[in-house]
Amino acid sequence: MNQDDKLFTLKKRINAGETVVGASISINTDRRLLEELIGGGNYEFVLIDSQHSPYDEDRLTDFCKMAHELGVHVQFRIKHTRHTYLVGNYLDLGPGGIEVPQVELDDTVDEAVSNFYYSPWGVRSWGGKARFGLGDAPDRLEYAKWWGETGVLWMQVESVAAVAKARQFAKSGVDCLSFGPADLSFSLELHPYHPFKSVDDCIAHVVEQLEGTNVAVCFRNSPEDRQKYKDMGVRVLLESV
Repeated sequence: MNQDDKLFTLKKRINAGETVVGASISINTDRRLLEELIGGGNYEFVLIDSQHSPYDEDRLTDFCKMAHELGVHVQFRIKHTRHTYLVGNYLDLGPGGIEVPQVELDDTVDEAVSNFYYSPWGVRSWGGKARFGLGDAPDRLEYAKWWGETGVLWMQVESVAAVAKARQFAKSGVDCLSFGPADLSFSLELHPYHPFKSVDDCIAHVVEQLEGTNVAVCFRNSPEDRQKYKDMGVRVLLESV
């Protein structure tokens, strides 16, 4: 746990309501490009995806090791909603955070939270030499506490039904509700008479529902729209580069 301090402040910044901007990138991004991307000062973390992109566990471990050497937080979108039981296993490979796609049920959130945190906050199993921030030989209880203050957990809302449940999903241990605008658009098209008429309507609703919590809203925006979504109350912005 002796890496650059900026790795360990993302969760605290999100919980405090600060605005952070990340880049969605390929797991095959090399060190030079990652250095250029982060060194330019436009992005504060990266997200890599397995829901719609190929990946393997060895490559994930190697990428996370490289990113952490450069002081870069790695958020990882898991392959499927029903893989929340594997969240601890994914984390053992090195990501500093997890995004769960297409969340529709309270039970999904509960299972993700439980597998994300160590006892007494969850049931994550102890192990994995590639874990983020592990160091040489940390104390087990010290690391469990540190992880609870450092790991970043997102739930992705991608339907009008999920948007309506935003406050229910903002449970202890969840740091962010993120949007999947394409799938949400499909859902809106299936419900033409719903009070939510657009993705922006959904964002406004979720921002309102999360007032008074330390759970942030994340949106996948273009760089040109960054200020628009900041003004709407989005505090975690994610841009494809």
